[in-house]
Amino acid sequence: MLKFKIGTIALATSLYALPGIAQQGEVRDEFFWLGQMNKATAVINTDEGLLEKSMAPRIAIGIAQVIKDGNQAGGKRPSSVITFEPLLIKAAGSEVTLLHAGRSSQDMHATYRAAIMRDDLLKLATQLNKTAGSLVKLADKHASTIVPNYTNGVAAQPNSFGHYLLGHAAGLERDAQRIREAYVRIDRSAMGTTVLNGSSWPLNRVRMADYLGFATIVDNAYDASQISSMEHPVEVGAIVTSIALHSGNFVEDVMTQYAQSRPWMLLQEGGGNTYVSSAMPQKRNPGLLNKTRREASTAITLAMGAVMQTHNITPGMPDPKEVDANSAMVNSAVNFLQSWDKVLNALVISPERALEELNSDWTASQELADVLMRKYKLPFRVGHHFASNVVDYAKANNLKPLDFPYAQAKRIYAEAVKNDSAAGFPMNEAEFRATLDPVAIIKNRASVGGPQPVEMARMLKAATQNLAQQSEWIKGKRTKIDASLTLLDHDFDKLLTMRAN
Repeated sequence: MLKFKIGTIALATSLYALPGIAQQGEVRDEFFWLGQMNKATAVINTDEGLLEKSMAPRIAIGIAQVIKDGNQAGGKRPSSVITFEPLLIKAAGSEVTLLHAGRSSQDMHATYRAAIMRDDLLKLATQLNKTAGSLVKLADKHASTIVPNYTNGVAAQPNSFGHYLLGHAAGLERDAQRIREAYVRIDRSAMGTTVLNGSSWPLNRVRMADYLGFATIVDNAYDASQISSMEHPVEVGAIVTSIALHSGNFVEDVMTQYAQSRPWMLLQEGGGNTYVSSAMPQKRNPGLLNKTRREASTAITLAMGAVMQTHNITPGMPDPKEVDANSAMVNSAVNFLQSWDKVLNALVISPERALEELNSDWTASQELADVLMRKYKLPFRVGHHFASNVVDYAKANNLKPLDFPYAQAKRIYAEAVKNDSAAGFPMNEAEFRATLDPVAIIKNRASVGGPQPVEMARMLKAATQNLAQQSEWIKGKRTKIDASLTLLDHDFDKLLTMRAN
């Protein structure tokens, strides 16, 4: 049996500078997690009789030395088992490789990749929640701001700008759900599965998962490093793609305003939001919108890379698993979400100009058909035909809704319903004009989920609650990881200060 004398507790403490989460500015990269796995293996295998207690202190001090050296400026921080292990052997002797019983680079790398992707997802979730929070805050501010909404690029109906923004926030809430759902599948430890079929060593996989902050283990040893670890970047890439598409849709909506001579929505000029043309002095180009769109497109490109790399390869191949590429994909999403957040905080809305645009077009015409059907029981298609004829006459005669002659409305109605009803136009002039009022249309909406004040209040409350719940979820997951690593540091410290028998 190997026996040695460990100087003093002070010596051990000096070698071990708490390389876990308590150290300021620690980066949770591959090197960090390889260190944590070795610490956890030393603690667990010593406690459970798989490693002789007499060897534990020396092995622990060697692990601590490698971690301490790697944390120094310019220190070696290898990212693979085969480059990490020589440093351990140099620090603690060949006996340190007893830690490798029942382990492989396959399960160790799968574990640190899951741990890093887990951290990346929480980073993405945090920024997503911040950007969604800006959407909801702006929606609350503009709950009563009436603006045109567009379909097929054409002004379609009046709407509350706040309602429009809550629609986008709902999309981001689904993205937040996708993050939570993916997190469950990623928050599983592969440690102890070796390569394909486990090990003859009775490793405590559950305790290892607990020390590394995982919720559970990957149950099937083959699945652990051959199947599920290849799915992770693809699933996260799908989330990144969804968020990027939501971002791009919003950016393009704002971008179309810059094609108008008198927009109702623009970016606040200056501050990196816009820039002047080098040739045309009247232009204020929306640089921030261009930047956000470009960053979202970059994120989609990186996300598609994970799919292409996973395509047509045998199980377990490393092609889609590289940490740098997958972290870059998630970080690209964080980048465009940060830019989108800047867009939201730089928007300048002109309610007067928006209402002027609504009143200069016929986006309220559908309400004529709706009221005639709801109140006067006229078949919708007949009422729609009447409203369409009103619009045709108005455009042919350059008439705006507020200027449309009531007498012409009566005449057009009589022609539209001559085969369906003998009655005259049932609306008086006041009701006809009120029906074409965009503000009144929004207030009179009655269906659940509409922009009317009572529904806006309900949906704003729900969106705010969703944000708060997501924030608590993020906080809870980070706390769980930090608490697990703190416990590991505490238990590993006991090995450092334990005297050999």
